[in-house]
Amino acid sequence: MNQQERRTYLIQELLKENPEYSGMKIPETSGEQKQLLRGLMNIRMPGLAGEEFSKIQDEYLQEEIRRKGITEKDSLLPVSEEIYLWQGDITTLRCDAIVNAANSQMLGCFCPNHGCIDNAIHTFSGIQLREACAKLMEEQGHEEETGKAKITPAFNLPCNYVLHTVGPIVGRKLTEKDKDLLASCYRSCLELAEKHGVKSIAFCCISTGEFHFPNDKAAEIAVRTVKEYKRQTGSRIEVIFNVFKDLDKEIYRKLLSADGKIADRT
Repeated sequence: MNQQERRTYLIQELLKENPEYSGMKIPETSGEQKQLLRGLMNIRMPGLAGEEFSKIQDEYLQEEIRRKGITEKDSLLPVSEEIYLWQGDITTLRCDAIVNAANSQMLGCFCPNHGCIDNAIHTFSGIQLREACAKLMEEQGHEEETGKAKITPAFNLPCNYVLHTVGPIVGRKLTEKDKDLLASCYRSCLELAEKHGVKSIAFCCISTGEFHFPNDKAAEIAVRTVKEYKRQTGSRIEVIFNVFKDLDKEIYRKLLSADGKIADRT
């Protein structure tokens, strides 16, 4: 099968799972087909599919990621000892683990084709990720607490693991509790990663964007928490601060090019 044939097969199988979409026609253009496939994967409830579907899905997603271009962690240059700054698509980064900014349900984003990182990670990891997260939540018996973290395999992503953490949602005013909870997200991820032997971890900009944490304050907390953790524990874990926007790249660049100290301006 080529990518076109795989994509058509996956769409057809997902449409069969949804009787209300039985009359839907598959678009002719590859762009529209990709959008439809992603949307159908986004709204699919937890649950594994058949062996044939899983095989073809895995082949399709791995090829899509390959075409986007995989970035090797070893190709990055550190900005300081064991700390990196990288601008790019976190779903294409090959390192030990990446961090997902999750919601408290911990099941991924159900909004079709949404632009959040939660949506992207679940899309390109494959339907296995939502099922793995659902099992964790079933075992836990309640929604994930803000500031905590869970770990799952990464399935079709180039990394080995995904760390899922729920950041604080900021209201009208940033509070000290918000800051403490965000710092807890970073510490929880680092602690859990090291328990699983992770040697390199890429953090997204947790709680910014949809959760409204100010970008500059979030970055200050992120860098300070990571440096404090490494200093206090003697950890040699390599940390990659992953940014997507130019704004965040400039904020992190300034913070990380300082003399290793961040003024307490949060």
